[in-house]
Amino acid sequence: MTQSSPPKQGGLSAATCAERAQGPAPTLIRRLAAFIYEGVVLFGVVMTVGAIYSISTHQTHGLHGRNGMQATIFLALALYFLWFWTHGGQTLAMRSWQLRLVSSNGQPVSLKQALIRFMWSWIWFIPSLATAWLAGWHQSKLLYGPLIGWAIVYALLSMLHPKKQFWHDEFSGTRLIDNRNDVQPS
Repeated sequence: MTQSSPPKQGGLSAATCAERAQGPAPTLIRRLAAFIYEGVVLFGVVMTVGAIYSISTHQTHGLHGRNGMQATIFLALALYFLWFWTHGGQTLAMRSWQLRLVSSNGQPVSLKQALIRFMWSWIWFIPSLATAWLAGWHQSKLLYGPLIGWAIVYALLSMLHPKKQFWHDEFSGTRLIDNRNDVQPS
């Protein structure tokens, strides 16, 4: 008679998933380094999508079709993150910094969780941009201070989380884990 192995989820045993879900969060420095690197990667994504949009709509001035371009870039960013988070739990920057996004139970992230996380992750930007807009600060040089200041405050708020996760991960039922010691399924 053969002995049955524990059920596997996404190529990992249930015990491994539970262990991953309880492990410590990556350090804040590593998470912020991945965040900054993600910005570099996204610069290329946004520039490529913007160029394709401009060429395909014959946009000759930056303000013509601005709302359409903003919507297109927002959709491209959503597709980028949703794809990577639901297909392995790592964006390009997360791979470089060996971080992985998993559900709070250690399982792979569902499309619904990825979508919720994407929407909640705008908390990195919306409060400072809304404050600047309400204050009438429309020049880009006036936006950098509030953006950087709020990003630092929001990052430090993760220290108040019981598992040192970002709060948008709490709201979406996900968590970032350190992938350096993760055994890949064979």
